[in-house]
Amino acid sequence: MHDIRMIREAPEAFDARLARRGLASVSSEILAIDSARRAKIQAAEEAKAEQNRASKEVGAAKAKGDEAEFERLRALVGEKKDEVARLNDEAKAEDAKLNDILMGLPNLPFEDVPDGADEDDNVEIHRWGTPRRFPFQPLEHYQLPSVTPGMDFETAAKLSGSRFVLLSGSIARIHRALAQFMLDTHINKNGLTETWAPVLVNEAMMYGTGQLPKFGEDSYKTTEGMWLIPTSEVTLTNIVNGVTIEESYLPRRYTAHSQCFRSEAGSAGRDTAGMLRQHQFEKVEMVSVTHPDNSRAELDRMTECAQGILEALLLPYRTVVLCTGDMGFGARRTHDIEVWLPGQGKYREISSCSVCGDFQARRMNARFKPADGGKPDFVHTLNGSGLAVGRCLIAVLENGQQEDGSVELPLALHPYLGGKKTLDPLGTLI
Repeated sequence: MHDIRMIREAPEAFDARLARRGLASVSSEILAIDSARRAKIQAAEEAKAEQNRASKEVGAAKAKGDEAEFERLRALVGEKKDEVARLNDEAKAEDAKLNDILMGLPNLPFEDVPDGADEDDNVEIHRWGTPRRFPFQPLEHYQLPSVTPGMDFETAAKLSGSRFVLLSGSIARIHRALAQFMLDTHINKNGLTETWAPVLVNEAMMYGTGQLPKFGEDSYKTTEGMWLIPTSEVTLTNIVNGVTIEESYLPRRYTAHSQCFRSEAGSAGRDTAGMLRQHQFEKVEMVSVTHPDNSRAELDRMTECAQGILEALLLPYRTVVLCTGDMGFGARRTHDIEVWLPGQGKYREISSCSVCGDFQARRMNARFKPADGGKPDFVHTLNGSGLAVGRCLIAVLENGQQEDGSVELPLALHPYLGGKKTLDPLGTLI
């Protein structure tokens, strides 16, 4: 959410920054509503003052026995009371209109974010590892003979519909091992605090992180009005919702492994084969709450944490800065990490790390008290995948595949698999 004072002070600059995201100018509409709201508030205050003056004079008129003046003043008090109530209601209506507009506007990109229309305009900033050259035609994950016994889309479709998968046996174990490895790395190496949180949240929490009101169709809502989280960014970030914390409490760095749910309403027809794009999936999420001066550096740190997981698993990847046309709603700058998938012969997103500035904090009213005793200020928030577990499973299977259909598993996973190193052609860990 945006600071209305910033828009008042520099409306043209605000419009120019929104224009980088392909949006038309809105400052004039915002300021007109804001002006009407402030006028109603001022008028209500003036009417209240008149009501108070008349209330004081009523008693004096009564004491003097001036019945006509007494009745006039008493009527005036009633009129002003009604006027105050009406003006306050009108101000609230204008405030609601203003809030709806501000809630629906995306964050403003940093100056160093590249301009562009879509993913073709993203800019690569880092690359690690060399894609393996196969002496055979590599297969996609769901085509591997060693994988098909433990990756069942047909039964999942019977249970739940399309874009679900039933993992079993060795594949389920590798999937679980990946999540455990990610958590342990983030906790023991990267200093994040492990967190277990609900996957059902109330509507205010979805507004707080920006999933609502604009993207409700991409999430699942229960009949009781609760929402299934699209990622534990929602729960972890909202830990500070409505809270004012001490500056010494910053930074806070959280990680959580959770089920995630997305209806993918805006992705119909994309990546329908395999488990690349699912309605239910698992992620190990990272969230940071920082001092405003440190949030940009925290983005680089978070990106390195995610990259480190891929490097430990020996998976080639590249990191790109998303252009203005490809950025998420709440981000000021986003680093996407794309892992190499030999079955597709391309890099695919496996992590997205974003700095949101005070955008989410304003929606959540999350502040900190400066150590020097100054006025409380909004914290900055960041979020990132560390990593998407299912997509990491795909990458491990595809990059480790052998010509006989078996899969050589990364050394980092061996301790999590009881020392097993290979998925044999029949799907057994050995």
